[in-house]
Amino acid sequence: MNFSKPSRRVLLAVLFLLSAHDSASAQQPQQKISKYEKDQVMTMLATISGDVKKHYYDPKLHGVDWDANVKNFRERIANAASLNRGLSEVAAALDVLNDSHTFFVPPPRSYKHDYGWQIAIIQEKCFVVGVRPQSDAEKKGVKAGDEVLAINGFAPRRDNLWKMNFVFNVLRPQPALRVSLLSPDGQQKDVEVVAAMRQLQRVRDLTGGGIWDYIREIESQEESDRMRYLETEDDVMVLKFPGFAFTESEVDDVMKRARRHKALIMDLRGNPGGVVLTLKEFLGNLFDRDVKVCDRVTRDDSKPQIAKSRGKNAFTGKLVVLVDSRSASASEILARVVQIEKRGTVVGDRSAGAVMESRHYPYSIGLDTIVPYGASITDADLIMTDGKSLEKVGVMPDELLVPSAVDLASRRDPVLAHAVELVGGKMTPAGAGMLFPFEWPKQ
Repeated sequence: MNFSKPSRRVLLAVLFLLSAHDSASAQQPQQKISKYEKDQVMTMLATISGDVKKHYYDPKLHGVDWDANVKNFRERIANAASLNRGLSEVAAALDVLNDSHTFFVPPPRSYKHDYGWQIAIIQEKCFVVGVRPQSDAEKKGVKAGDEVLAINGFAPRRDNLWKMNFVFNVLRPQPALRVSLLSPDGQQKDVEVVAAMRQLQRVRDLTGGGIWDYIREIESQEESDRMRYLETEDDVMVLKFPGFAFTESEVDDVMKRARRHKALIMDLRGNPGGVVLTLKEFLGNLFDRDVKVCDRVTRDDSKPQIAKSRGKNAFTGKLVVLVDSRSASASEILARVVQIEKRGTVVGDRSAGAVMESRHYPYSIGLDTIVPYGASITDADLIMTDGKSLEKVGVMPDELLVPSAVDLASRRDPVLAHAVELVGGKMTPAGAGMLFPFEWPKQ
């Protein structure tokens, strides 16, 4: 997801450098790409680029000479020394569009790796926000609250962290990462974090719902799929969920519970978005009238998106929405609608600025051995009712409030505690930090 608007040259340079850069002790000789593999990568580029030209929401492709762009990257693939480098060129060809929802999904690896940490941007710096128990990261002394100064020599920022995650987790998974950290007490340390590896099934299905399973697997920060909530003695309900992927009945059931309370806090921090229908269902439960969400602008037309109210069954109490730098897509839209319609208060950090609508295209190549791959292609821009897009901009909270390095180290959550106070309740930052502990996926 893009957070600002750096030049294309800088973005591509980051992608190329990262894809070619390993930690010193983790370097492994790259297997030379065969002519057959090179032809396969060329076919991937041709197939995806054809669908981009056909389906991308902007028929002018942001002014990019698409045929020249494809030709340029065909030449790069022809000169690629390894399969990883060739696949990186396919990703870089799509990166030219500088679009958060258009990207390459390379063939799945036969293994899953886990660096044993969670990192996130807080305002303009990168911090460790969680460390897996018993991981190599924990054994090396990596702790929540450590500021991440560099990963394999590159400083993580809002405009490049997603690219670093994409390269290190998807395009070219690293056996280990060289990390420079600054602890809350000002001590700098350099460590090598070795990834835990787990063998996966060799054949993967990327058709139908399989693409979503794969994308969830490659996310570096994954939580349980269920909704979690807390009902306080102060008549406040706190609701947290990791994505917009719930049925109408599931949303209605949890919002029915919310209606029993005077206030609702929707914690969308770390929520990457999801299904539009789930977003509309939540909004319909927050307004006692139909509300226009945005205009969906495609290459062919523009249509208003309306959230149908639940009428007398809508929640009408006080509302606070929490967001951070990892709140994206549907999370950002919900928060911005709440702001524009003056329905509640948005608290936290500036959101991701990754607000487009896309479709996932599954492909496969080969006869005897099938190689699955895919692409996400943006098919619509979403223009809010103030006439602006959130893409690369994000939502600026009504109240900018973030945890400090010491808060992260102490597992305190001053943001949620303040939200509870805003609606008339009482909660300490320490108590708030214990409510929804991160649930590490099984290795």
